Amino acid sequence: MLTFDLIIVILVVIFIITSLYLELFGPGLTFVIGIAVLGVSRVLTPKEILGGFANEQVLVIIMLLLIGDTIRRTHIAEALFGRIFAKSKSYKGFLIRMMIWVAGMSAFLNNTPLVAVMMPYVKQWSEKHKISASKLLMPLSYAAILGGCATLIGTSTNLIVNGLVVDQDIIPGLPSLNIFDFVYVGVPMIVIGIAYLYFFGHRMLPDNKADDNDVDDIHRNYLIETQVKKNSNLVGKTIGESGLRNLNGLYLVEIRRQTRVFFVVSNNLSIEAGDLLVFAGNREPIADLMDANSGLSIPEIGMLHRKKSTEVVEVVVSHNSSFIGKILKHINFRSRYDAAVISIHRNQERISGEMHGVEIKAGDVLLLYAGDQFRERIRHTNDFYLISKIKGFEKVETYKLVILIGGLLLAIFLSAFEIISLFMGLIILLLVLFLLKLTNPKDLSGSIDYNLGLIIVMALALGVAMMKSGAAPMFANFFISIFTPMGKYGILIGIFILTSILGAYITGKAAVALIFPIALSMSVKLGLDPQPFILTVAYAAAANFITPIGYQTNLMVFGPGKYSFNDFFKLGLPLTIIYMFVTVFILGFIYF
Repeated sequence: MLTFDLIIVILVVIFIITSLYLELFGPGLTFVIGIAVLGVSRVLTPKEILGGFANEQVLVIIMLLLIGDTIRRTHIAEALFGRIFAKSKSYKGFLIRMMIWVAGMSAFLNNTPLVAVMMPYVKQWSEKHKISASKLLMPLSYAAILGGCATLIGTSTNLIVNGLVVDQDIIPGLPSLNIFDFVYVGVPMIVIGIAYLYFFGHRMLPDNKADDNDVDDIHRNYLIETQVKKNSNLVGKTIGESGLRNLNGLYLVEIRRQTRVFFVVSNNLSIEAGDLLVFAGNREPIADLMDANSGLSIPEIGMLHRKKSTEVVEVVVSHNSSFIGKILKHINFRSRYDAAVISIHRNQERISGEMHGVEIKAGDVLLLYAGDQFRERIRHTNDFYLISKIKGFEKVETYKLVILIGGLLLAIFLSAFEIISLFMGLIILLLVLFLLKLTNPKDLSGSIDYNLGLIIVMALALGVAMMKSGAAPMFANFFISIFTPMGKYGILIGIFILTSILGAYITGKAAVALIFPIALSMSVKLGLDPQPFILTVAYAAAANFITPIGYQTNLMVFGPGKYSFNDFFKLGLPLTIIYMFVTVFILGFIYF
C-alpha cells in the first residue's frame, strides 16, 4: 500500500539518483536538498537526520584521513612506497604494481586506512610524472575493495555479515564464517579485476588535470649541479644503466670530471664517485633530487641538509635590491637568510658554471634550499620576494615514525580481532601523535574533508528513511519475486543485483541489514545450503564499484580525483557484472 511517506521517499530517491547522474547539483547539495524535503515532510525527524554525525564509521574515516595527512607531511609514505615503486617509471608499470600491492595488503588490513595512507603518495607520484591523479585514484580504491573481499577481516562489511550470522535465529546452530571462506571468489576476482582495470579500465578513466594557478611559472627551467656520492649506487654504472637519461622533467646536460668536461654524454660512459652532473629541468623535478635515495648531492647545500625542517622555494630579485651588480659569493646569502642558492633562472640567458661568481641582476629568479629560520629572516627584506614553495622536508626521529606506523597497524589488527574498536584505537593514536608533536590540533581543520563527511551523514539518513517508510523492503520483495522462477542461480543473481543496487545508494551496511534475512529465508524455503546465499550478500555489498557513496574508499578518492558519478558508473558497472557472474558461478559450483 502506497503511503504518503513511501511516495515522498520514492520521489526523493529518484531526484537524488537523477541529480547525481546528470550532475545537476554537487553531491553534497543534492543530498542536503533531498534530506531537507524528507525533514519538511516529517518522514525524518531532526534526530534521525543528524544521527549520522554520531556514527562511528563517519568519525573513523575522518580520523584515518587526519592520520594519513600526518604520514604525508612526515614523508614516511614517500620513502616507503618509493622503495616499493622505485622501478615504476611508466603509468601502466606503476598502475599494475600499485594494484597488486594494495589488493594483497587489503586482504589482511582494513582497506580504509590503507587507501588513506596510499592516497598522498599516489597523488605525489602522479604530479611528479605529469599524469592526472584521476587515472590512478579510482583503481587504487577498486584494488583495495577487491582485496578486502578476499578475507573475513579485509572489510568491515564482511565482519558485519558474520555478526548477523552469529545473531540470527532463522537457522539454529548456523556456524560463523571462517576467515578464508571468502577466498574461493575473492582471490580469482583479485586477478580478474586487476586484469580488467589494467587492460580496459584505464581507457575509461577521465583525465582530470589539476588546477594550475601558476601557468606562467610552471615551465621555468633551471640548471642544477649535482655530485655523485662516494657510496652512491650510481658508481660503476654507465649512463645508460643508471637511468639518468630517463629522469622525468630533467635532462643531463654535461658531466665534469676533474679537468675534463663531457658535453655530449655517451650512454656508455661510466659514472665515477665525485663526478659533477649538470641537469637542466623544471623546479619540481629538481626539488626531487634532494631525496636521500637519489645517490646525488648538491654541493651548495652543505650542512643545511642536516636541519630538521627545510624547503625548496623560489624568490625573485626586486628592482631596487641591494644584490644587483654584486657577485653571489659576496652577498653571504647563507649566513644572512639561512638558505643556499642552488640555481638561478634568467630570461633569455643560460647561467652555468660556478654560481658563486654569478653577478645578480634585477628579475633573476633564485631557487633556494632554505632552513627553518629562512621565513623569519626574510620578513623585512626588500631585496627579493618569495614566489612559491616547491617542496618541504621534515626530518622526524626514528622512534616517532615507528610509533606512527606501528600504532596505525596495531589499531587495525586489534580492531580486526575485536580486541578494541578501530574508533578507540585511532583516538588513542591521535592523542599520542599530539603528545609527540607529530601533528598539531590547529592543523586538523585543514585536513578534514567536510564535504565527504556531509555526504556520508546524508546518505545514512536516506537509508533510515527508506527502511522507515517501507521503501527498501518493498523494492527487495519486488526484485526477489522476479528472479525466483529462474531457479537457484537466478535467485543468487537477484540477491546480488538487489544488494549491489541498494549498497550503491544507501551504503553496503544498510543493504546487508535489509537483504540478509530475506536471503537466509529464501535458502530455508528452497531447502538449500545457506552459505552461498550469505556469501552472495557479503560480496555484493562489499564489492561496490558503481557509485562513490556506496563504499568509503570510493568516497575518499571522489573529491581528490575530481570524478563525477558517471565516471564510477562507467568503469564500475562492467566490473560489478563480472563480479556477479564469477560469484554466482563459483558459489553454485561449490555448494549446489
